Amino acid sequence: MEKFKQNLGPALIILAGCFWGSMGIFVRRLGDFGFSSAQIVSIRVTLAALFFSLLLLVKDRSGFRIRLKDLPLFLGLGFGSILFFTVCYFTAMTMMSLSTAAILLYTSPIWIMLMSALFFREKITRRKLISLALAFAGCVLVSGISGEGITPVALLIGLGAGFGYGLYSILGTIALRKYSPYTVTTWTFLIAAAGSWLICSPAEMISRFTAAPDPVSLLLFCALTALVTAVIPFLAYTLGLRTVEPGRAGILATIEPLVATVIGVLVFSEPLSLLSGIGILLILSAVVVLNTRSGSR
Repeated sequence: MEKFKQNLGPALIILAGCFWGSMGIFVRRLGDFGFSSAQIVSIRVTLAALFFSLLLLVKDRSGFRIRLKDLPLFLGLGFGSILFFTVCYFTAMTMMSLSTAAILLYTSPIWIMLMSALFFREKITRRKLISLALAFAGCVLVSGISGEGITPVALLIGLGAGFGYGLYSILGTIALRKYSPYTVTTWTFLIAAAGSWLICSPAEMISRFTAAPDPVSLLLFCALTALVTAVIPFLAYTLGLRTVEPGRAGILATIEPLVATVIGVLVFSEPLSLLSGIGILLILSAVVVLNTRSGSR
């Protein structure tokens, strides 16, 4: 039983990464309907906030109560992490190649490891450094290597995506010391949703729904998008953070580009290069190294 609990946290983090890796299917489909990047972000986080609110309402209504002094913490999670990193990531994709934007996003484990050492006194062990190097090298190879479109501003925006992505692990770990995972995810997405409506051109977004040939089917697909790419993975990741160190969690989540690559091959018939294959093996090696305890074998 103890071993099961020990392995559950990493399994939840990896599960979250797998669900995040499927995001391309949903984003591309919503893009076909004419939604902008900011509108897709808003649809995703708004419906996720609704799902989380319903879940918390059923599970524990008292979970909606948070202390006023903790509001800055949740503002940081909603605005500083979820909304900030998503907007930065989508903006980076318009300023540089998709592969370069993905590589900069996956500097997040580096940010997490540095912030964890600073705020939580988390040790930067040799195993973590080896895993980090393997994971980052794997992400570079899976995403592809391209320097097109790199300007100082684009670089900062791309790095901002990685920083904001990593910030969720740090602030989420702090919030979990005081609140349940359901309270943390609900408030995070409620705040992110409120912020997203300031940047998504709401009137235009609503008009796209009303102009759709089948608005009900579109709305159901949007709900599925929120469930698969936000609700399930963020809840799994937050639950995993209760037992997994933030630095370790950040490296385990690099399974996402691996899954995205496999989906690209299977669903969109994208070619799998030799370098991408090597990158997949490196990411898997990072996960194995990180989860192999010294003396366990």
